[in-house]
Amino acid sequence: MQDLSYLIGILFAIGAGVMNNFGLLCQKKAVNELPEGEKVGRNLLKKPLWVFGLILEMVVGTTLFILAYSPEWGIGAALVPGLMAAGLIVLAIGSIRILGENLTKQEVLGILLMIVGITLLGFSELETEVTELNLQDAGFIFRATIFTVILISIAIFCEIFQRKQKKYKGILLAIFSGTMFGISNFWVAPMIALIGIVFGSGRFIVLFIICAVILILSNIYGIFKIQQAFQHGQASNLIPIQQMPIQIAPIFVYFSIFLLVPPEIYSFPFMIIAILLIIISSFLLAQRQAQLEKIK
Repeated sequence: MQDLSYLIGILFAIGAGVMNNFGLLCQKKAVNELPEGEKVGRNLLKKPLWVFGLILEMVVGTTLFILAYSPEWGIGAALVPGLMAAGLIVLAIGSIRILGENLTKQEVLGILLMIVGITLLGFSELETEVTELNLQDAGFIFRATIFTVILISIAIFCEIFQRKQKKYKGILLAIFSGTMFGISNFWVAPMIALIGIVFGSGRFIVLFIICAVILILSNIYGIFKIQQAFQHGQASNLIPIQQMPIQIAPIFVYFSIFLLVPPEIYSFPFMIIAILLIIISSFLLAQRQAQLEKIK
């Protein structure tokens, strides 16, 4: 029975990665069908395929992600990101079959390195629990605020620079999107921790509202900016590039906000190798993406 529960947990994690990436493929296909020169926006809401892709990513994928993290299945939160990386395989195949994109050897290598990097991050066991949050610690709130401001600053830089530099437009928009989801992935933990407190005693209601606003805005901008990026490049390049800040941000959360130390002797080496692989992967894919944008 325990083996069955473990298998179910693995399937949930893999399913979350598959749904996220398949949903993004559907969104990219819908963006490709927009008339030339038409900006993304409300027009996408009129496209059933785009709405279907958004539901797959944000509803189905997120639900499976939450289920995968449940202790009931016993796979451990550290394994979930690595298992979800299997979705990038769906991305690679789908970008060819569904979107008609061409993958070079460089791009295939980049996607494979991203999968290995994310998997190593999962096995590093650098994870935090909601129970470790100390919302009464002014130092914790200060560090969380600095982290958020830094990511927002990176996003603002990407927004300004992409307007001036056409060659890297898609890349910068993808990074913008990734930083927004990096912010969202952090603030969801305080949000969960606050729900019981706020509705139980009414304490921390201001912080709860701030968390809710951050989550809403970061997800809206994250979704919108990746749609803009899709207008300037291949999904097979842009989605892994988007993953770079999403995957690296939690490392800074672990060390700089929670002030934790690696739990195992192999955690730090795994983390270093994972970061290098993710950066190399993003460089390979960004280099190819820049070439594609230059052709335009």
